[in-house]
This record gives sequence, C-alpha cells and structure tokens, in this order.
Amino acid sequence: MATVLTAFETRVLGSLVEKELTTPEYYPLSLNALVNACNQKSNRDPAMSLDEDAVRDALRSLEKHGLAGPADNMVSRVSKYEHRLQEAYNFTRHETAILAELLLRGPQTPGELRSRADRMHKFDDLGIVQSTLQRLMKREPPLVKLLPRQPGTKEARYAHLLSGDVEVPQHESSTSVAAPNSTSGGDRITRLEDRVASLQSEIEDLKQQLASFRKQFD
Repeated sequence: MATVLTAFETRVLGSLVEKELTTPEYYPLSLNALVNACNQKSNRDPAMSLDEDAVRDALRSLEKHGLAGPADNMVSRVSKYEHRLQEAYNFTRHETAILAELLLRGPQTPGELRSRADRMHKFDDLGIVQSTLQRLMKREPPLVKLLPRQPGTKEARYAHLLSGDVEVPQHESSTSVAAPNSTSGGDRITRLEDRVASLQSEIEDLKQQLASFRKQFD
C-alpha cells in the first residue's frame, strides 16, 4: 500500500531532509529545532505554524511509516530526530533533494526545482533534474506525477505523491464541444515534450560517461 502523508507529516519530513543536506553539522534535529524548521518563512509553501505537539504527533506517524524517528544519540541528553528516506527508498542524492523540495513547496517546474534544490545538492544542468524526475515517476508505486500544463504557462509542473494523488481543477471552457479534444491534444504535447527532455538528459548522461571513460586513457 502506498504511503499517504498529511500536510503536517509532509512538512516535518521535508524539513528533516532539508536540514540534513544544508546544515549537516546541526543534524539530527532536536524537537525545538525541528519546530523552527517547519515554521520558517523561507523555502516553504504554504507557511505553517506548528507547535511541539503537532510535530511530535507527525513524528510518531512518520515512524510508523518507516520514514522518520528518534536518532541514536550517545552524546546529547536531548532527544533528536532524523528522516529515514534512504532506508525506505534507497534514493540517490539528486532524488532526495528533488523530493524534499517538492515536499516543502508543492508542485514546481523543472526550472524551479533546479534553482531551489541546488542548495541541497548540485544540479549541473536541467537534464539532470528531468532524468531525476523520470526515475521518481517510474518508481513502483510512483513518487512523482507530471501535472497538466496550466493555461498561460510554458512549463508543466511536477508534484510528489506521498500525500496521495494530486487533484487538478478542471477549467470549464466556453466551447464545451471543442474543449475535450483541445485538452487531450495539450496532454499529448506535454507528454511528448517531457519524453524529448528525458531523452536529451539520457544523451547528456551518456556523453558524461563517455568523457569519463576517455579520461582513463589520456
């Protein structure tokens, strides 16, 4: 059965992952530090105001899912907490950073993900973001979903699925007969563009591997 997290659990999990990647010297986190991380104003959408009880309850639920829990700490007397995404999913660092960004800010375009997740792990180009999203989408069950492109936007957004499927509001059209064909055509174009981007990223990966192989004989 797929994991379905609440908004509070999503915020707690995303905050734990973020702090491990951005400030490892202060990780694992005490309860107080975790509350502050969940409620910080930057790099969060929506803004939240969680108290210790709410964060504690979220941690208990995440522990049942095998996604977070108390850290083994033989030095400090203060209880500290850590995420367990690596144990649960065996992520790469790129996958961990992308998923954390989606947990903290919701649906985003590949360009937004590259610029925002770069503080957690370096993304040399957009192709790496695209290939990372593809791997997360191909998980069983999938962990990421491509959303239909919104009217007036150039890029489609991606959303995580740890809180269940993402419902996209259906926009009514004044031409009700033509709307279904228009929508399906737009979806096909979006899928084709995403596939092209995925193939381009795979080509870039192959080029990098070939370059590394050639260096061995220089």
